[in-house]
Amino acid sequence: MEEARHGYSPLAGDDEAAIRGATSDGDDVKLRLLGYKPQLKRDLSVVSNFAVSFSIVSVVTGVTTLFGTGLQFGGPATMVYGWPVAGAFTLAVGLAMAEICSAYPTSGGLYFWSARLCAHRPWGPFAAWLTGW
Repeated sequence: MEEARHGYSPLAGDDEAAIRGATSDGDDVKLRLLGYKPQLKRDLSVVSNFAVSFSIVSVVTGVTTLFGTGLQFGGPATMVYGWPVAGAFTLAVGLAMAEICSAYPTSGGLYFWSARLCAHRPWGPFAAWLTGW
């Protein structure tokens, strides 16, 4: 079994019957099946999630600082056609990352994903370190 080679239990700390009888949501069960005990609270509402995401993106400061660069190097055509094209590709990357996040809902995020999805398992820790670096 692949999980046994990596040294973690498929059911971290609980037996399968206890997991089936758990009253927690599906994410906690998924974490236990990935070999982790749920330790962090994940209770953001839709509004809270949007507020955190909006503050990280910082649309107002990002647009104003890049507006001059776009006009200087590409002109108005860059501003009109470039932003929607770049936005579409950014949305595609975000949707792909959301799909991976739904498969592996861990707090490590990108680090865990890169280690877990690495084609050559011995290189997984290096891939995770490289992602974090």
